[in-house]
Amino acid sequence: MHPNPSAIVRKNIVSPSIGNATHPAERLSTGIVESGTLPNGLRIVSNQVPWIHSVTLGLWINAGSREDPEGFEGMAHFIEHALFKGTQKRDYVEIARCVEETGGYIDAWTTKEQTCLCVRCLREHLHLAFDLLADLCCNPVFPPDEIEKEKEVVLEEIASVNDTPEELIFEDFDRRAFSRHPLGTAILGTEESVERLTGKEIRDFMRRHYVPSKMLVTAIGNIEHDAVTGLAESFWGHLKDSPQEDSVRRLFDLSAYRPFTKTLKKSVFQSQILLGTIFPRDDRRFWGLMVLNAMLSSGMSSILNLELREKRGLVYQAYSSVSFYDEVTEFNVYAGTDKGKTSKTLDTIAELLTGNVLKEPDPFELAAAKSKMLGSMILGMEKMTRRMSHIAQDMFYFGRYLSPSEKAGMIDGVTAEDVAVAAAALGIPEQISTLVYKPGGR
Repeated sequence: MHPNPSAIVRKNIVSPSIGNATHPAERLSTGIVESGTLPNGLRIVSNQVPWIHSVTLGLWINAGSREDPEGFEGMAHFIEHALFKGTQKRDYVEIARCVEETGGYIDAWTTKEQTCLCVRCLREHLHLAFDLLADLCCNPVFPPDEIEKEKEVVLEEIASVNDTPEELIFEDFDRRAFSRHPLGTAILGTEESVERLTGKEIRDFMRRHYVPSKMLVTAIGNIEHDAVTGLAESFWGHLKDSPQEDSVRRLFDLSAYRPFTKTLKKSVFQSQILLGTIFPRDDRRFWGLMVLNAMLSSGMSSILNLELREKRGLVYQAYSSVSFYDEVTEFNVYAGTDKGKTSKTLDTIAELLTGNVLKEPDPFELAAAKSKMLGSMILGMEKMTRRMSHIAQDMFYFGRYLSPSEKAGMIDGVTAEDVAVAAAALGIPEQISTLVYKPGGR
């Protein structure tokens, strides 16, 4: 079924890449990318890649763990699980089998700000993919017995994180940095909050957040935009957009951030170290931060690996990470080391963050980091699920799609001064928080 063209908000066509001095246009071309919006507010972005035989279809909800109601932490993530437990026309076995029998697969994940349901299949099964995703988000039944069983599954997932100190320390850091705010709660929730969940809370959450204006359809593969739009209109065009006052995202007040230094005894063999800070969102610093992160953490030749592992033998693994949220940015440095090397490792990281290596970046290191980023972007374009995720991230964070050509130009344009400005937030000792898990707990 194709929609009435007059009923669709005019689509935007993204022109092909133009290339740059390092990479020719064909390397930066994604094929044809088009976008549009249905009258009910549902956004659609398609990327036609004619040389493959598959389609990767994603239904994104602009609601993640930061939307979890107080006392029901883990709600968004649990719904991602619960949707697969049955609909009005499929039980949980049929949900999995209908795609897998065609050679495809279905997946889902939850972040702090979004939830995604994804189907990857052959292009001739695109209608089935739409039908299944629409069935999951529009017709779930949440059988009580299955919901109780799925709680046990999620509790095992929580236990797995608790047994993985490298994951647990990030959750613990965020809980302290974003104190009393949903950005600080674990995506999975807690054992207690998951046990509290009922069908009523689940349906109330979906009523608030699974609405067209908070939904995005992304389709990547050997497809045409008009076909994708027609199917989206057919399966979701009937939905009414009913924004709720209690669905508005609560922003984090940065004045509530209190830098901390904390050492805890844990049942670990290595000391787990996590340093970090949070600062206001500033899109002028976005690409400078990305390049800075690549300098510190991209590969075996990165600054952290060379300084901490290769030169000093302090760690097996060390890396940095940057997380961009609606209103704030978080930057972290992680390392795992022997308990006798903890102080030396902390001192070395502090020297790197506050020293001239970032304030006055070496031109060679800067060029190498940008080259790594460009190469990684091109390699990632060959993975359709990653393409789909990058498109969705652009739409949610920037409000529009950024082509690889545009991103390449922004990366190319990052200067040593840009990196130094981005690093300035990391070089303020009184703004840095430190969390250490020290061997010795029971």
